[in-house]
Amino acid sequence: MNGQQTKEKCFIDIQKPTHYCITSSSKKMGKCLLSSSPLKFNQLPSPIRTFNQKTHQSSGCFLGNSISLKHGIFGKEISLKPIPSFSSCSSRVSLNTRAVLSGTQYPKVGAQSIGPIPANQLLGVVEKAAKTGAEVVMEAVNKPRKISYKGLTDLVTETDKMSEAAILEVVKENFKDHLILGEEGGIIGDASSDYLWCIDPLDGTTNFAHGYPSFAVSVGVLFRGKPAAAAVVEFVGGAFCWNTRTFTATAGGGAFCNGQQIQVSATDLVERSLLVTGFGYEHDDAWTTNINLFKEFTDVSRGVRRLGAAAVDMCHVAIGIADAYWEYRLKPWDMAAGVLIVEEAGGAVTRMDGGKFCVYDRSVIVSNGVLHSKLLERIGPATETLKDKGIDLSWWFKPENYCTDL
Repeated sequence: MNGQQTKEKCFIDIQKPTHYCITSSSKKMGKCLLSSSPLKFNQLPSPIRTFNQKTHQSSGCFLGNSISLKHGIFGKEISLKPIPSFSSCSSRVSLNTRAVLSGTQYPKVGAQSIGPIPANQLLGVVEKAAKTGAEVVMEAVNKPRKISYKGLTDLVTETDKMSEAAILEVVKENFKDHLILGEEGGIIGDASSDYLWCIDPLDGTTNFAHGYPSFAVSVGVLFRGKPAAAAVVEFVGGAFCWNTRTFTATAGGGAFCNGQQIQVSATDLVERSLLVTGFGYEHDDAWTTNINLFKEFTDVSRGVRRLGAAAVDMCHVAIGIADAYWEYRLKPWDMAAGVLIVEEAGGAVTRMDGGKFCVYDRSVIVSNGVLHSKLLERIGPATETLKDKGIDLSWWFKPENYCTDL
């Protein structure tokens, strides 16, 4: 803990948290089990960087003075001068991203347009769908789990299925002609639609089954193949004190947590970073490669965490409590919401070989942008070696006849 934190007015004393009460429409999510009062949503945890809408800057952001950054873990210094705000179109928020500050601009993954549906309407349904699924999960979180298996260790609960059914009902009620890809139910709907919903009704099912606090409901919608709107409802706390917080984003509209705009961290050295990764169920060469990356970055960073829920991990990067996250072999429903939230919070998103990312890819790295190229110095070559061995990291799946701009 450094002395600067005591000078920042935007930091919240987590010993004396204030609360937001849920609205009456959300009271179905239950009551706090430690009291008879309705379930409450804590304010954002420390540290939080406030966003100034007039200057388009956040506290701790490297804007206003020239700075020197180390390029690479053992690399040379490069000088970066202040850069002006930018806006690619009138609907996009003017925001200086960490990716730009790193000296490298990475291709945007978010949709350039969200199509004919107004942004507020689309996000409203996305958020409602995610919260509806979260109500189902909250209802079940302290009850015994009925578990079945999709593989030796890949489990699914009745709650996964019930949450997805509740989410589908919301989507179909509002957009009957949209295409939907759910983790449990597969593809349904009209393949000629420009919109594709990617639904993970319970990301981090294993954690949920064990009562470990790292799981979420994730809903992302693509417009012509690119993320347009996203909502992730993260479950925090633990047994008998479960709580939630909701991350949202629209392409060009910024990223938010419980309605407050968020931004990625300013960490510019790998040695000072906190990193996150994940491991799939197949213990093959990709799994072994990531175990080795886990070891390497544990040696040169403040630590590498493995929490077990991709959407949660990406939201932690977006809110600035982790500096980067990577993983092989994810699916579109794992990534569609999280990658947009990170990008709209000022972060960078690519494949693990450094290439342009789309949600059908089988590897992803998200970061605060400043660290992205430094992490790729090790992750990129390791990924290329996997490809040379014949490990398939091409697109996992794209619905047949679904038109995209990719």
